[in-house]
Amino acid sequence: MLAVKNISFGYTETTILHNINFTVKTGQNIAVIGESGCGKSTLLKVIYGLYDLDGGEITYKGETVTGPKHNLVPGMPYMKYLAQDFDLMPYTTAAENVGSFLSNIYMEQKQQRIAELLQIVEMEAFADTKVKFLSGGQQQRIALAKVLALEPEVLLLDEPFSHIDNFRKNALRRNLFAYLKGKNVTVIVATHDSTDALSFADETIVIKNGNMLDKAPSKKIYFNPGDKYTASLFGEVNEIKLELLTLTQNPDETVLIYPHQLMVADGGPLNVVVKQCYFKGNRYLVKGALGRQVIFFENQKELAVNSEVTLAVDKNAFG
Repeated sequence: MLAVKNISFGYTETTILHNINFTVKTGQNIAVIGESGCGKSTLLKVIYGLYDLDGGEITYKGETVTGPKHNLVPGMPYMKYLAQDFDLMPYTTAAENVGSFLSNIYMEQKQQRIAELLQIVEMEAFADTKVKFLSGGQQQRIALAKVLALEPEVLLLDEPFSHIDNFRKNALRRNLFAYLKGKNVTVIVATHDSTDALSFADETIVIKNGNMLDKAPSKKIYFNPGDKYTASLFGEVNEIKLELLTLTQNPDETVLIYPHQLMVADGGPLNVVVKQCYFKGNRYLVKGALGRQVIFFENQKELAVNSEVTLAVDKNAFG
């Protein structure tokens, strides 16, 4: 088990991470989400041992994770960390990059391992291509294969799919996370993409300004966000006064509702003026005005701008 025990850290005198505390079971996939600059990448770096902590402790299977003060080469041998800059050798081939951590003693096994990893990231056709000639997305896939080469026990991924086209990204995520689950690798993914959290992570950690707001199963955080900040990390969200929905007498009570949880309904309690419609393929995201408040909801058909509709909460959309 990986245990992060009340850690604090700052690159200077300014603290970036504040008393972060959580545990990760072996084989779990954990997503770390939060706005840019909140400390997601820094958290992965200190878990890997790239920096010395200002306070607290990190252990894995009871062994302390140590930083540069204790290691000539920073980083722990049973972990691998994939940074956003990929750390590839541009003048060597994709296959040579993937195999750079593998021993040359058993060349046949090495070549088989390289071929297996290139297949996982769907880059077999580019095995002999020099990295400098690959696109950013292709380089990111090679970097993923490279960190998998030695089968780490803990894998730390920082925005691992940010440069990859959507049509490749979905298949790659399925292949990669299925492979890691099969190998029982512990994975922590820092991401801005809610799909990484909702579709593949066992649990999600929410970070804001270097503080951990929540850690729970991803579905629970999605349907029961602790605040509007957390809910907004999954997309548009509305904060609606409960008195508009339930006739409560407390004007300060509000509820967080995602666009898909609202539906057009005759006689609904919310009177909204349509301002814009955004085509999303199988539905429209509609921006409306609820008095002076902007509100988002979904509808199967496009609605005329400046038309008036009434909305109700779709109770079937709450999981």
